[in-house]
Amino acid sequence: MDLYEYQAKQLFGKHGLPITAGDVATDVDAAVAISESINGPVVVKAQVKTGGRGKAGGVKLAKDPAETREIATAILGMDIKGHTVHKVLVAHAADIAEEYYVSFLLDRANRAFLAMASVEGGVEIEEVAVNNPEALAKIRVDALEGVTPEIAREIAAAAKFDEAIQGQVADILVQLWQVMVAEDATLVEVNPLVLTPTGEVVALDGKVTIDDNADYRQPEHASFDDSNVDDIETRAKAMGLNYVKLEGDVGIIGNGAGLVMSTLDVVAYAGEEFGDIKPANFLDIGGGASAEVMANG
Repeated sequence: MDLYEYQAKQLFGKHGLPITAGDVATDVDAAVAISESINGPVVVKAQVKTGGRGKAGGVKLAKDPAETREIATAILGMDIKGHTVHKVLVAHAADIAEEYYVSFLLDRANRAFLAMASVEGGVEIEEVAVNNPEALAKIRVDALEGVTPEIAREIAAAAKFDEAIQGQVADILVQLWQVMVAEDATLVEVNPLVLTPTGEVVALDGKVTIDDNADYRQPEHASFDDSNVDDIETRAKAMGLNYVKLEGDVGIIGNGAGLVMSTLDVVAYAGEEFGDIKPANFLDIGGGASAEVMANG
């Protein structure tokens, strides 16, 4: 399950990562109250599980509570790539000197964990990987050894962080790894990780994907269930089907996640020739599906 940014940052704070002050609001008055409590410039950020929030107008700076009210009114209810904004994160607007990127992910292809770090953050990391691959350090992490302070230092050095802040970055990497392990995550990402003019390194934005298969030992994660999730996704989950709504037009159904993923790739690749046609969904009905499951699908 992908978490909202505010949920990811809650986990970051729980494990000691430095984050900006803020809270989530579901209505305009609550957003204004948070802004008043921060007593300074804030950023109002749409909480949706998709990218492109900034380009869609879902991330705005507000200098005071009055402007927060105006911006929250505009963002709440906004549609961003088919996702309706029901919540906004109102957080202290940090001064930024530099932007970085750090993450850990489960590398299924190589049956390992992978650390990725770059001093070029604040943009889609895929762009960095394509346009300036040498700026993105990738280090395999031994699952049994984990990320010790020494290994974290090696990652920071490999990514060419300035020596003056390598200690802070290493501390954050250790804490981020704790989120990965303790919360049964398959992805933990900070983009951007920022350096402030006063020399502090802070996690400004976060992304976390948790493994639903570990729900039985993570009772606290029940609070992350999304009451605003697409109705079809809710019905599919109740039927034991794996369904994710996407942004395209071609429906996909398959028995096995690997087959469905491959089909998504094939449809997306072929669709580039016909007006950028994309898959509309991911629907895995599982291997050995019965007639009843097929009917439900």
